[in-house]
Amino acid sequence: MLKKRIIPCLDIKDGRTVKGTGFIDLKDAGDPVELAQKYALQGADELVFLDITATVENRKTLCELVEKIATAINIPFTVGGGIRTVDDAALLIRSGADKVSINSAAYNNPALIQDIATRFGTQCVVVAIDAKQIDNIWNVFTNGGRTDTGCEVTVWAQKAVGYGAGEILLTSMDNDGARNGYAISLTNAVCDTVSIPVIASGGAGCEEDFSTLFKTTKASAALAAGIFHYNKLSIPQLKDYLKTNQIPVR
Repeated sequence: MLKKRIIPCLDIKDGRTVKGTGFIDLKDAGDPVELAQKYALQGADELVFLDITATVENRKTLCELVEKIATAINIPFTVGGGIRTVDDAALLIRSGADKVSINSAAYNNPALIQDIATRFGTQCVVVAIDAKQIDNIWNVFTNGGRTDTGCEVTVWAQKAVGYGAGEILLTSMDNDGARNGYAISLTNAVCDTVSIPVIASGGAGCEEDFSTLFKTTKASAALAAGIFHYNKLSIPQLKDYLKTNQIPVR
């Protein structure tokens, strides 16, 4: 089994880290630069930064903040939010991002995936998919979780791979912030559909949730936010637990 990755996520609004439930009821969770430094020192394998209101507010990602974080850490750094063009992606990569995460813009214009992959390589392109169950079918939502596309998640995931996505960041809106475990059926469906790494996101509440994810799905990484931000669990604690449970981690 390949070693699994543990990835903290910084959801950013107005320059601060926030955390909500089901993409709403956002609460302050701290200074993003301080949190980024903490997670890098604790042994996080990567860090994800999502400017969660950039698309809705029709603006670009906060590049100055990206640059500050990139300077403060020494681990792979993925940045998303408000990326609509290859030039937007280039600006973030120049600011210190190792990968870019595209969500609504990728769905609305799949050629963007191909354009970024052609310029920077598929390893730089993370396609983020926000999923919510509608009548027992997992649908893709865009626009910060506000718009139901009516497209089934595995259909879009497969299409994204065809355009050159190097990785899928899969978030269950139903599980987000609920701390009742990851969406196993959703994760399995996507992992069984695509041949690229899948990062599972949404629902981590305790060590067992990570263990269940890795033992019952092919997810290559687990992303979490609130459980780390509010010191419910530290990354060293989690990695020790997973190693004890025979799950290989970096």
